[in-house]
Amino acid sequence: MTFLVRDPGGWRERAHRLAAAATHPKPPGDYLDLFAPLRRGADLRARVLEVSPEPGGAVTVVLRPGRGWRGHVPGQYLRVGLDVDGVRLWRSYSITSRPGAPEVTITAKPVPDGTVSLHLAQELRSGQLVHLEQALGDFVLPDPAPAKVLFVTGGSGITPVIGMLRSGLDRLRDVVLVHSEGNADDVLFGEELRDLAAAGRIRLVEQHTDAAGRLDPATLAALVPDLAERETWACGPTGLLDALEAQWATEGRAHLLHTERFRVSLVEPGDGGTVRFSTADGVTEVAADGATPILDAGEAAGVLMPSGCRMGICYSCVLPMREGAVRDLRSGDVTTAAPGDNVLIQTCVSAAAGTCDLDL
Repeated sequence: MTFLVRDPGGWRERAHRLAAAATHPKPPGDYLDLFAPLRRGADLRARVLEVSPEPGGAVTVVLRPGRGWRGHVPGQYLRVGLDVDGVRLWRSYSITSRPGAPEVTITAKPVPDGTVSLHLAQELRSGQLVHLEQALGDFVLPDPAPAKVLFVTGGSGITPVIGMLRSGLDRLRDVVLVHSEGNADDVLFGEELRDLAAAGRIRLVEQHTDAAGRLDPATLAALVPDLAERETWACGPTGLLDALEAQWATEGRAHLLHTERFRVSLVEPGDGGTVRFSTADGVTEVAADGATPILDAGEAAGVLMPSGCRMGICYSCVLPMREGAVRDLRSGDVTTAAPGDNVLIQTCVSAAAGTCDLDL
């Protein structure tokens, strides 16, 4: 008891060190994860509750996030990390469920050579765990919502909008949804959208490109006569969004258009690489091999970096990786980040697995 009074925090550090020594080479948290992977304080994960098929080969995944989950706003997305052949790959998916529910749903459409989307559709099973990050994104409705709203979507671009429709129709008075898809059978959430239209909750316009051609600004103006009066949220193919942004800018209405673009990570992990440390004073590049912790490589080059236990326990060394790939020296797992992702990594136990950009 006297020891605790004199050194109120020392016992925690000693306990951590004792646990680390007992569980070496794995950190103590790895063993806790076996019994309580969704506990508060653990890396954010979710348990897969269900994987169900959707039109066009898509799947809806029902997730039960861990206790660290902070919820979402309709229209936001989350990043899901899957371990595929020893590499942790992250992809972003719009949240399609209502806020406040214990479960979160995402809907993904497999793409050719899409490692993660194919894994979701073909390999993911109920009971498995996936890694998560907190909800992100500003493709959301303001409060109060505009009097007249237009949603323009194409393909899987309907996913953030279905989240808004499921959550916010009570505060939306006049909603038009123009959705572009190859044919009626492939429309994601088609039955649900048509039911909303039949009930008078939305005006739904389906543009089936197999018969009617691609949606463009001119076609949209013909389909929605009061287009200029509506604040617009658009999500879909890059070509469509580029055309809409150019048209709205030409007409001086750019502030009334909100777009959401899906990004695909093209990171190819390797062994070692160049680490770029970005600070307010500039960028420092350091060549690092695949066995040296990024913390050590940076310090050897004169980069001032946060640090603590240097054992992967205290998380004092965590930095955001904006782009690149790193390998966990304890487990061999590779974590990747697409441009702008800002994935948090522990520099004391992570080595370069290719070129990577970190923010200090």
